[in-house]
Amino acid sequence: MWFNPRWAVDRKAQIQQLSPASLAYLGDAVYELYIRSFYLLPPKRSQAYHDMVVGQVRAESQAKALQELQPHLTDTELEILRRGRNAAGRRKRLDPEIYQQATSLETLMGYLYLTDPQRLTQLLEHLQLNPISEDKNS
Repeated sequence: MWFNPRWAVDRKAQIQQLSPASLAYLGDAVYELYIRSFYLLPPKRSQAYHDMVVGQVRAESQAKALQELQPHLTDTELEILRRGRNAAGRRKRLDPEIYQQATSLETLMGYLYLTDPQRLTQLLEHLQLNPISEDKNS
């Protein structure tokens, strides 16, 4: 398993002290790994993998994913989103609201990865990702 369960037991109080930026840093990697895993099968060329993943991990796609997940979130998870949104900086190429939503999603992904990986998996399964057919991009 890609989660280290020792974090949840030994460092729960320390995890609560992590900044939203730290959680988003981890959450960005967690989310990208999930997207990469989703598109891994059927086998494709490297460029096809890259194109599909980049399309899903862009801030605009993350903001859309957050909107899909929001109806399924608990009060605690909504609070993590709020913390992530408030910690988001500014990006010149993006609408600030889109960037805040993307950072919120990444913050939640990082938080759940460290505290409740089963819940993380449950939420990710709600995403409406489009599998790409084998003959299109292989």
